[in-house]
Amino acid sequence: MTHLRIRGGRPLAGVVRVQGSKNVFLHLASAALLSAHPVRLHNVPRITDTGVVADIIGAAGAQVSFDGAGMDVHAADVTSGVIPPDLGGMIRPTACFGAALLARTGRAVFPMPGGDAFAVRRIDLHLEAMRAAGAEVRTANGIVSARIRTGLCGFSFDCTTPGGFGPSLGATVTALLLAASARGESRVVSPSGEPEVHATAELLRRMGVPIEAENGVLLVEGRDRLAPAAARVPADRMAAGTLLLAGAITNGRVEVEDPTLDSLPRGFVDTLADVGLKLTRGIGTIRTTPSDLHPVTVETGVHPGYPTDLQPQLVALLTQTPGTSRVLERIYAQRATHVPGLVALGADVTARGQELTITGRSRLRGTTVHGDDIRAATALVLAALAARGTTRVYGVRHLRRGYEDLADTLGALGADITEEDH
Repeated sequence: MTHLRIRGGRPLAGVVRVQGSKNVFLHLASAALLSAHPVRLHNVPRITDTGVVADIIGAAGAQVSFDGAGMDVHAADVTSGVIPPDLGGMIRPTACFGAALLARTGRAVFPMPGGDAFAVRRIDLHLEAMRAAGAEVRTANGIVSARIRTGLCGFSFDCTTPGGFGPSLGATVTALLLAASARGESRVVSPSGEPEVHATAELLRRMGVPIEAENGVLLVEGRDRLAPAAARVPADRMAAGTLLLAGAITNGRVEVEDPTLDSLPRGFVDTLADVGLKLTRGIGTIRTTPSDLHPVTVETGVHPGYPTDLQPQLVALLTQTPGTSRVLERIYAQRATHVPGLVALGADVTARGQELTITGRSRLRGTTVHGDDIRAATALVLAALAARGTTRVYGVRHLRRGYEDLADTLGALGADITEEDH
């Protein structure tokens, strides 16, 4: 069984390029299905989710091709609104692809989404957006069937989620895709402000869809035909944050290329400063240097707050911070799958509901651990880099969904890390 073997205790140092954003790419790819003309996406990440997306696009009857610089989608001949269950069940934004196919074919059949399984991922708001646009929607045995009988109509839709977890990123994108092809004006109310939404809206504008932001509402004027367009996938802010935290936990000096300091969430930058790590600008790079660490209390939040997808990695760092830190998860009802592995490595971490308490500085020692989702596995890798002895981290297939080649990247920075298959 594939795993990473990591001998810890080596400070990481060097400059490394950051891949294109996994989450932004997934949403831009769904938008590319709306146009019958070619859409070019630059800086596409080389991860397993990218291959799944290509297969979904191909199953719809569209053409997709890759070269060294990106991906081309030509969806002139979309013939099917069906997303095969084995493909749709492998990624999170399946409903966004369903919305694009619904707009193109008048019909969408897709499974409940897959991706990481650390929490229940509901798609109620996605389905409500489809109904608001005039679709008949039903679910049975984990399959969603949606149909438009008289064409998409302009609509109004509120993206607010119940329970105080902020506006839904995915449902905002679903609403935007439907509105882009609907007759007349649509109002997307209380949209998510995450970069994925801004990137999708900008691509739709380049495809000829007028979109304006006004008092917390996106006003979208639908178009029958969308133009050819191109977009560049920005640097993955989660990958950049992971590498910077990897440098910090090993008392190293890591510098990341491509993202700007302004592109990182303010909550991430401020939290690192509170911990004792100041990020500084280089020429096209961001770097951090070793420093005395301090305990913190931090809450995850919607952009530009502290990102939930960097919460497990931060917890790993806090195990090496003297004193007691608290991390409050405010995006998902539960996100603590990294805790058992950290405890097995010797960390003092407890989870009570949405609150994690971390007491450092723990003496981490190598062992065998399992990561059950992308960010949990990443947190265990970071902890292993700081541990004494050898750690075997299982869950490489999850890492491949989010990182181009994390082992090689860390190895280039000086980590003693190899991938083994037994």
